[in-house]
Amino acid sequence: KRIKYYDDIVPIFTKGELPDGKQVARQGTAPIKVSYLPSEFDKTFANEPTQWMTLIPTVYNADTLGIRPDLINRPIDSWKELLNPEFKSKAAILNIPSIGIMDAAMVMEASGEIRYEDKGNMTREEIDKTIQVLIDAKKQKQFRAFWKEFNESVNLMASGEVVIQSMWSPAVTKVRQMGVPCIYQPLKEGYRAWAAGLGMPKHVSGKKLDVCYDFINWYLSGWVGAFLNRQGYYTAVLSTAKANMDAAEWDYWMEGKPSQGDIVSPTGDKIEGKDSNSR
Repeated sequence: KRIKYYDDIVPIFTKGELPDGKQVARQGTAPIKVSYLPSEFDKTFANEPTQWMTLIPTVYNADTLGIRPDLINRPIDSWKELLNPEFKSKAAILNIPSIGIMDAAMVMEASGEIRYEDKGNMTREEIDKTIQVLIDAKKQKQFRAFWKEFNESVNLMASGEVVIQSMWSPAVTKVRQMGVPCIYQPLKEGYRAWAAGLGMPKHVSGKKLDVCYDFINWYLSGWVGAFLNRQGYYTAVLSTAKANMDAAEWDYWMEGKPSQGDIVSPTGDKIEGKDSNSR
């Protein structure tokens, strides 16, 4: 009740479904599985919405592969392409264990190597098989790098040392900002989704607690959301972000339409001109 824009938060978080009513996947830590508590300081999760959220959603996105279309010159539509020998020593994968293993699982399942019950909660056997495939690929020099940091992924792609890799949307934006072709490629198996939000330590009270709520309400009021949207992320409250973006950039970033004018990054650098392809 203290969150001004609570009713405008996308239903992925509050109902576990898309705006059209379609249920989102429940693999891994789907937000709706961990969004609510039965009571204020409960240590278990509620099975349905309550007055107590574990955190207030702020941003979400779905990660996929980044590619250099000018250096590949053919369609890429599956995660399995990351292990295609065609890209030997030109592929890279994320080396942050908690999410890199998810990218690997998307690749394994797409290639038919492994069928997981829940990629976000693997069995020991599934983990062992996944790691073994990665070890074998590494020995065969499939990977140019295992990147750990944003700028590393940008440099690998911009230099052409890598033509296909795990990538984050802002990194693709950065490469394009440098004038280098780069696509955040949709894949037929789908994306690896993630989400984040703001929470409060339970010892905060009084005026400090009021300030925390004020900050959260400001965060959802639109300026931050527009900033996030301009790098390919999605704010948890889309309506306020839309009010802080012009029609052309909303159509480009959120509707996937061709640009009708200059499209700029969050820092104001041009990344697309009129009639460039949508991302």
